[in-house]
Amino acid sequence: MSSDSVNDNTNSPSAVDLSPPRKYRKIEDNSTVPQRESIIVSVKQNMAQNGKKANEAAIDESLYSRQLYVLGADAMRRMGASNILISGMKGLGIEITKNVVLAGVKSVTVHDSKACAHEDLSSQYFLSESDVGKNRAEVSAPRISELNSYVPVEPYTGDLTDDFLVNFQVVVLTESSPAEQKRIGTFCHTKGIRLIVAETRGLFGMLFCDFGDKFVVYDTNGEQELSVMLSAITVNDKGEGIVACMDEARHGFESGDYVTFTEVKGMTELNGCQPRKINVMGPYTFNIGDVSGLSSYKGGGVAVQVKMPAEVSFKSLPDAMLEPEFVMTDFAKFERPGQLHIGFQALHAFVQQKGYLPAPRNKDDAAFVYNLAEEINSGLPDSAKVEKLDADLMRSLSYNARGDLCPMQAVIGSIAAQEVMKACSGKFHPIKQFLYFDALECMPEDDSVIDESSCKATGARYDSQTAVFGRKFQEELSRQKWFVVGSGAIGCELLKNFAMIGLGCADSTQKDNGGKIYVTDMDVIEKSNLNRQFLFRPWDVQKLKSECAAQAVKSMNPQARITAHQNRVGRETEKVYHDDFMESLDGVANALDNVNARVYMDRRCVYYRKPLLESGTLGTKGNVQVVLPHATESYSSSQDPPEKSIPICTLKNFPNAIEHTLQWARDEFEGLFKQPPEAANQYLSDAKFIEKTAKLPGMEPISTIEGVHASLVTQRPKSYADCVAWARLRFQEQYHNNICQLLHNFPPDQKTSSGAMFWSGPKRCPHPIKFDSANETHLQYVTSAANLRAEIYGINERLSKEKVASDVLPAIIVPEFVARSGVKIAVTDAEAQADSQSGYSDDGKFEAVCKMIPSRESFGKFKLSPIDFEKDDDTNFHMDFIVAASNLRGENYEIAPADRLKSKLIAGKIIPAIATTTSLVAGLVSLELYKIVQGHKKIEPYKNGFINLALPFFGFSEPLPAPKQKYYDTEWSLWDRIDVDGIELAKEGRSEMTLGEFMDYFQNELKLEITMLSQDVAMIYSFFMDPKKRKERLATKLSEVVQKVSKKKLQPHEKAIVMEICCNDKDGEDVEVPYVRYVFRH
Repeated sequence: MSSDSVNDNTNSPSAVDLSPPRKYRKIEDNSTVPQRESIIVSVKQNMAQNGKKANEAAIDESLYSRQLYVLGADAMRRMGASNILISGMKGLGIEITKNVVLAGVKSVTVHDSKACAHEDLSSQYFLSESDVGKNRAEVSAPRISELNSYVPVEPYTGDLTDDFLVNFQVVVLTESSPAEQKRIGTFCHTKGIRLIVAETRGLFGMLFCDFGDKFVVYDTNGEQELSVMLSAITVNDKGEGIVACMDEARHGFESGDYVTFTEVKGMTELNGCQPRKINVMGPYTFNIGDVSGLSSYKGGGVAVQVKMPAEVSFKSLPDAMLEPEFVMTDFAKFERPGQLHIGFQALHAFVQQKGYLPAPRNKDDAAFVYNLAEEINSGLPDSAKVEKLDADLMRSLSYNARGDLCPMQAVIGSIAAQEVMKACSGKFHPIKQFLYFDALECMPEDDSVIDESSCKATGARYDSQTAVFGRKFQEELSRQKWFVVGSGAIGCELLKNFAMIGLGCADSTQKDNGGKIYVTDMDVIEKSNLNRQFLFRPWDVQKLKSECAAQAVKSMNPQARITAHQNRVGRETEKVYHDDFMESLDGVANALDNVNARVYMDRRCVYYRKPLLESGTLGTKGNVQVVLPHATESYSSSQDPPEKSIPICTLKNFPNAIEHTLQWARDEFEGLFKQPPEAANQYLSDAKFIEKTAKLPGMEPISTIEGVHASLVTQRPKSYADCVAWARLRFQEQYHNNICQLLHNFPPDQKTSSGAMFWSGPKRCPHPIKFDSANETHLQYVTSAANLRAEIYGINERLSKEKVASDVLPAIIVPEFVARSGVKIAVTDAEAQADSQSGYSDDGKFEAVCKMIPSRESFGKFKLSPIDFEKDDDTNFHMDFIVAASNLRGENYEIAPADRLKSKLIAGKIIPAIATTTSLVAGLVSLELYKIVQGHKKIEPYKNGFINLALPFFGFSEPLPAPKQKYYDTEWSLWDRIDVDGIELAKEGRSEMTLGEFMDYFQNELKLEITMLSQDVAMIYSFFMDPKKRKERLATKLSEVVQKVSKKKLQPHEKAIVMEICCNDKDGEDVEVPYVRYVFRH
């Protein structure tokens, strides 16, 4: 398929006339080259693409890799053939468009007939002050198109006629009247065009989907297909097959799932059979139906889940209005959807009669809306009618009608964009059919503090936000100081939301320092980031994330006051993020991608008693956690279960899944290209290296020193040909010799002591591989390993694969393998663990190897270059080696190979990601920020969120309160501590308390006897310590004791020391108390 042909809209004879003009990308010499207009990139005739046919279309994996892991290639291709119309370019429309363009559809047409107004600037981040009065679609289109050069974006300002609509596969309406929604809805339903209607009103939002009478969903949940190894298939008296799983492994299937089979012995008719519907009998067994005509089962087999297409039927918009089906967004508001279904109709009726939306806080308009709602409700059939209207809710909806909040647009816009992607691809279950959402908890606890006058428009960019919250709240927002940690996917979305709502935008005055947003991120921008980190553009690649993000949001809101840092958060940067910095903050928003940094920031927030907004995503799943001082538990209060590790013996000798071979290949990479050159460099730079190595546990001393000897002496290459020879011999060792030795120890017909076959169940019997230079994978292994080896030693010579195969490999002498007797191979993890921990008693060999290594001085300035694994650079040979090494081992054990994309996911431990989930999570975080700034003291209004856009599922719950403990009559939680000011409490004439005075203070003032006192890992005091040492320490200033014992100097930015204490109460009983914060410097 050519890049031109994928842009032809075959659904419409007039498509050629409406196609967007060809786009061009600037290049360095200021000339231009044609830019492809689809995510589908034509593959050159002779280019290998992971085994695909030569002319088969591929997807730009360097851009879409993280999204591909969520959606899959088939769904991406279906999206790449879809033309999308999005009508209405205010904040909601632009949020939907942004996410759809990032996702990579064939084309997007943005429609709007209206001009930009000041109030649009509160949430439409691609408009500016200079655009006021210009058409919103025409101004926005070129800015949107920068997000993804593969997706043409065309503005349209005319009427949405039937002839125009037929050019699109999906139509999205965000600002249409009810009459136009129904007209377009009826037309789209008739023509098979998917329709989405989205709308927000302040803190309220709604969504409607109609994907036609027979919409096919290819994958309802997006979860990985399950597979399980079988231990038996028995036949019951009805002739049905009862499958039992291996080793009590839970299968995870549900009744109604479909499975097929591989590797079944005996009952071979099941292998590759048509998917069978199963009935779950228990966690380890399931029924596969009639097997009476099949052969007898002998053993083995794997059951593999098969995703079956499901058909979903939708009503047209006019019909669905009368028989609504709702997707719940908050189970604590079970009656809310039915109420809001009528309320939104009442708002439309108000506009139809009055010609304008209800004014903020206008009681007469609110009463009119309520009366309209009553009238509408009374005329509805029972299927849509509510028993009693909620007058307070209708009033709030009226008060919010003119609101336009960026966080709400992020929530509803991201959900709508995901529905567009579902409509294009059939991937994930769509919303059926109405979704209503509100965040009224963001309003002040006392709603009466906001009056009509404080919500009136003044021509300011925040008018649509003050319409909801009033000007006083806007002023409070502008004075806030927040720290955003990370400017990746979530960080970009948070910074956009924070800037658009005016967080920290107040200038400094004589009264205060104004507001501020600080952002830190040490990373640079990679191409793969551009698919979901929407603040970055192709020309930003390799620039610093934090700086580019700060500049981007300043262009969205010139009033934004953002300072960008490039620091990693941790102990090493506490001199930057010191007491004064942290104490000046109003809160912290984490946008991090690792648990350690999250835990660190969580502990910092607990220590400084600052609110923390925590969030994360995994594909279509996302979560939000609110951490509130003195109220909730912290992020660290609960932990995810540890990742299930692969047993050592499985990795070394008995792999049965591609995950095992990929982890083995990663270990091989580290053991060949990183650890040995690092050890050799340590030998070259550290005079005490051998002394330190000798003290290592188990077999490490001899293995380490032998590695250094090999790296610097016996296996040090002098040419690229030497590197090729080394790689060829490594191939022979790993994929032939070691396998032959394994089969020598455990022949294919080996039986266990119980008479069972050794090679059965999870143990797959391997076979050795004979090297073939004509085999692409064999050659890829040798050339990639040789190139990496040459890089380590600074050898610049390189040869093509063809030259390696024709000129170098034939000259390499490969020794014949001879099996060795007495070689012990671990069969269980316990044996493998024992082998690794057993000491090496032959000290003479260690010393002999040490003597064979020339002196450090003889190497001069020679250094090796250890290689750190980098998965995203397709030119560095890292993934070439991993893919080849893993698939060759898979071939040894007859495990199906993995392509480069899947290998990168598993070996690189990539977190699948998609822009819609990120945007939704950031929107929810920003709604929680509203509540924090409002000053809500109760836990109830706050919401921890758990969402899955694939299902779709939305779950919200109150944050868990911090657990309480008690000593004497003092109740405390993780937020409490014992503050001791060592300067103020020091005896007269002293500059600081001694350790003894500190102990006396606890004894006399708190009635607590300290038995042990520690700071970090240093034991400052214990009741069992040497009396002489104790006496000396008790008479010394506490800060000096800490420095002496910890052997660490207290830094100038440090004002306090955190210590843990063990103590007894007055009855001599152990008692739990908070940690101690000891101030030694003012």
